[in-house]
Formats: sequence, C-alpha cells, structure tokens
Amino acid sequence: MARELRLLVDRLATPIGDLLVVVDEQGCLRAVDWVDHEARMRHLLRLQYAGRDPRIEPGDAASATAAFAAYFAGDLAAIDRLPVETGGTAFQRSVWSELRRIPCGRTVTYRALAERVGRPAAVRAVGHANGSNPISVAVPCHRVVGSNGTLTGYGGGIERKRWLLEHERATL
Repeated sequence: MARELRLLVDRLATPIGDLLVVVDEQGCLRAVDWVDHEARMRHLLRLQYAGRDPRIEPGDAASATAAFAAYFAGDLAAIDRLPVETGGTAFQRSVWSELRRIPCGRTVTYRALAERVGRPAAVRAVGHANGSNPISVAVPCHRVVGSNGTLTGYGGGIERKRWLLEHERATL
C-alpha cells in the first residue's frame, strides 16, 4: 500500500498571475506553479512522488505564501529561506539544488549549469531537469538562459521569465 503524502495548497495573487504554493504538513515547500498550469503541476507531483500517493488539498501554507508575497513586494531574499523538499531522481535533485545557488540578479547558461553539477556533456539532460523543476521561482529555473544569453524555455511562459528577471534586476 502506498504511503500517502498530504500536501496543502494556497493561492497568491502576483503581478504576473495567480501562484499556487504547495507545502507538506511540516511546512516544506513541495511545489510552486501558476494557476494556469495547475494540471501540469499535479501531473509532475504524481510522477515525482510515485508510490507516495500525493493528495493535494486546500490548507495552511501561510508561511510560504507570505514569503512569496514579500518576494513579489521587493524582498527578493524572502524565498531563499524557505525549506524545500522534492521528489525526482538524484540527478534532477542535483540540478535543482544547484539552481538555488544562482544568486538573485544573476543568470547562468544551461552549459554552465551542466558544468556546475559535474556533467558538462549533459546540457540537454540538465535542460530537461530544469524544465521538470516542481518549485518554480524559489528554485529559480528562470535564471537559466541560452548560451547566447537569450531567454529560452520557461514553464510559466517567456513573459513571466522576463518579468522575474527584471524584478530581480538580472542582466542578460
């Protein structure tokens, strides 16, 4: 029998759309995505927690939601302090962990990210792991750009990626 994973979801209005903030019962951030991508978020959670039977229900995610509200209000470091917990493969988790090390206001290329995780030839695999990141914004996949500095792929849409980078005053 699968061990149930109870997840609590809250919503936050932001300047670029409503955000879904998902935490576990211990308050660890498990997923963040845009309301218009809720089906994708639920699908990724089922994949990443296969065997855990994730159940998502409305609940108290106030601490995490408050940190995101502070981030969108200009306290860019507020989300850096949030505890996160992810499923996924060991490789994916290594990429997601490295994403959290990209300083606010900075960007890195997919190639540089592959080098940082010790897999310089795995640029495409790093790109795929980046795209499977369940914790958007706090695990800042939006800070990864193409080799020539162009904005490429972002699950929430390129306009949101552009807004987030401008909000963080990132230079491309």
